[in-house]
Formats: sequence, C-alpha cells, structure tokens
Amino acid sequence: MSPGGAGPADDDREETGGVRTALAGLTTRGRSFLAAGIAAVICAFVLGQSDLLRVGLLLAVLPLICAGVLYRTRYQVAADRRLAPARVPAGSEARVHLRMDNVSRLPTGLLMLQDRVPYVLGPRPRFVLDRVEAGGRREVSYRVRSDLRGRYPLGPLQLRLTDPFGMCELTRSFSTYDTLTVIPRVEPLTPVRFGGEAQGYGDGRQRALAFAGEDDVIPRGYRYGDDLRRVHWRSTARYGELMVRREEQPRRSRCTVLLDTRGGAHEGAGPGSAFEWAVSGAASVLVHMLERGFSVRLLTDSGSAVPGEGGDGFAGTGQETADAAGLMMDTLAVIDYSDGTGLSRAYDVLRGGHEGLLVAFLGDLDEEQATTVAKMSRRSGGAVAFVLDPDTWTREPTDVPRPGDRHAQRLRLLREAGWTALSVPHGASLDELWRQADRERSAAAPLSGEALG
Repeated sequence: MSPGGAGPADDDREETGGVRTALAGLTTRGRSFLAAGIAAVICAFVLGQSDLLRVGLLLAVLPLICAGVLYRTRYQVAADRRLAPARVPAGSEARVHLRMDNVSRLPTGLLMLQDRVPYVLGPRPRFVLDRVEAGGRREVSYRVRSDLRGRYPLGPLQLRLTDPFGMCELTRSFSTYDTLTVIPRVEPLTPVRFGGEAQGYGDGRQRALAFAGEDDVIPRGYRYGDDLRRVHWRSTARYGELMVRREEQPRRSRCTVLLDTRGGAHEGAGPGSAFEWAVSGAASVLVHMLERGFSVRLLTDSGSAVPGEGGDGFAGTGQETADAAGLMMDTLAVIDYSDGTGLSRAYDVLRGGHEGLLVAFLGDLDEEQATTVAKMSRRSGGAVAFVLDPDTWTREPTDVPRPGDRHAQRLRLLREAGWTALSVPHGASLDELWRQADRERSAAAPLSGEALG
C-alpha cells in the first residue's frame, strides 16, 4: 500500500467558522427551502396569517437543522491509494485502487468519494458509498490513461457528506497525494552489431590488464577460492592482510545516446510530433543497450545527463539494470524543449572521452550544427544518427523531399564524417531504421571491432 495516499480527513471546522461552514454547505435545494421559508414568514407577518407563519418556519428551519446535524457529525475515516503500476508507458492504462476504512465506533451515512486527477488523465472519478459499518472497509478502483509524457499528481482525496434530505453537503479532504509517471513508449529493437571499441559485457567480452609490471599491480583482498599463486606478498606485508593480484577485469562496452532537445529543431507538438518520436527512440535505445550489457549514458544538447549517473553511465545486472532503466525513464518522462540553439555543449562533453557507440536523435540541423555533429564521431567507436526530416513532419506524409534539398546535404555531410546517418520520415518505425543502420554500416566498411547491440 502506498503510504502517501493514507491519512484521516481534515475537518472543515479547523479551516473556517462553524456557522459559516455549515451555511456554505447548503445545496440548491437547501437554499431554496431557506429562501422560501423566509419569504413565507415575511408574508405571514404582513398578511397576518398564522398558518403561513408555521409553514414558513418549517421551511426555514429544516435546512438549518440538516446543516447543523451534518456539521456535528464526526466520522473518523482513513483512506489509502495504490497505483498499479506507478510508472506506465504513454498510451497505456494504470489502475488506481482506493480503500476507505471507518475507524470510528459509529457507522457512517451516505458518502460521496471523489479523487482529483489532471484533465489529461480522464474525467474526475466519483463514487457513492452506502452506509459503512463501524470498523468496516470499502474498496473501489478506476483507470487513468494519458498519451502525453509527464508526472501527474493524483489527489488529494475528497469526501462529500450529505444529509438524507439533500439539504446540505460538506466536503472534507485528505492532505496527501500520489504521483503517476507516464514514461515514453519503448519499442523493442532487434539485436544488431555496430562497429565499436569493445564487445559486449556478456558474449565475447574483452578484458583489460590491470597491471603492467610488478610495480603497477592493483591488489585486492583475498577471497575464498582465489588461486594462492596470485598472492601479492609485498601488498600483504604492507596492509597486514592477504592480498592478491587483480590481473584482469571485465571491460564493459559503452554507449552514449544523444537527444537533441532544441526547441527550434523540432516542429509540431503532441503525441505524434517529431520531438516525441525522438524521445521515444532515445528511450528504446537506452533500454535495449542496457539489457545487452552496455554501460549507457543519456546526453542532451545542453550537455546534461541523468542525475545520479556515473562517469561511464549506468551499468549493472539484474535489479541494478531495472533501477537504472527506471531512473532514465523518469528523466525522459519530464524532458522538454531546451532554450539552447546549438550542440556545442554536447560536443564538449563527448570530446572529453567515453569512447564507444554513439547514437544520436537529431532535429533539423543548419550548416553550423551539422559541422559540430560531424566532429562528434571522432571520439566514438561507432556513430549512428537518426535525423528527423522536417519536410515530412511538417507537411503531409505523402510529400517526398527532393534529392538535393538541405536535409539531404546534412545527411551527406555526416556520412562523410563517419556517421551512419539515416533520415527519419513521419511515422517511421525505429526497429526498421535500426536494422537499416546495421546494414548500411556493414556495407560501408569492414568492421575492425564489433559491439553487440
């Protein structure tokens, strides 16, 4: 159960005055009865009709009595909200489970349960709960769905109390809420081989020697099962415990995913826009490479990466891989257009090292930015670029760009610099482009080294 969705309801009397709160809770029926009663009392005094006076007093007093009784009612209830799941891809549904517990010794009356949700998740859910016995429990659920990425608050939960005559309603709210994270869609990708620096961590992995001589040994503590021939006696005497040579260590292949978030590089908005395709593509590649044993890193045009990411990116196995993927998906769920106009900051980060496979999702490029991107491939073991075609994303999908237009020139420039550059038309499948990039790179030149992707 989510502890963030639990807690007792706040009493309205702590927020406003008692009489004012009770009168503010009168419904349209209650206000009509009160107005009719006051009017009847005035007419009874003017006309001298005692029977009309009794009718007026009854009409005026009835909603006031209902408001007073409802205001004095003290229900002690606790609520709990649970999301299944709390992180959902765009376009998929999540179910919200609500549980209401009556922790008082008295049964409740008719309750109306209402949860606040953003309009992008659907209509505001409302439930009517019949009498809940003392110590009883009621459970309800509803579904939410969003085609837009983001983090959406759910709550606070509201209870509306009403009297049997419908004269008065009082709203009491819980103070806590939960958050639903809508992450980008992830498309399964076919395992392919791109040219890179090292092979994957699993199949055919390379190992780097950790020492070059007796003075360059990197020792570690002795572990049960280590070969005694690897004991390093000099370090053992120095540290006072048995130390062994760390002769070799696995070298994990690395992959950097560059996402172009410049506002001027993408046209359109909404779930079917070019920017959303790029975000979904970056998420798909990150998850795919992480599952293949790569050390992955997410980089944007501003030079920023995922918070908490190490120098070589995220790496791990089992639960660590799932945690790393979840952290990157949370970052991509809220990523938005940047105010930058260039890619120089990302180039500065890539120029500092981290050789390996580079996969870039780029928007519209001018001549200067295309030149900057072309230089990024110098420090990579393999470079693949998916360049969004602005002509097909801003016009009808049937419009075919001319062979000699600016977009084709930018692709030619990247290919001459060593990139495997592909044009991304409107509605393209990332998996098909992924396999096409593998075919084009294999046909361009013989591979000096392979990186399993």
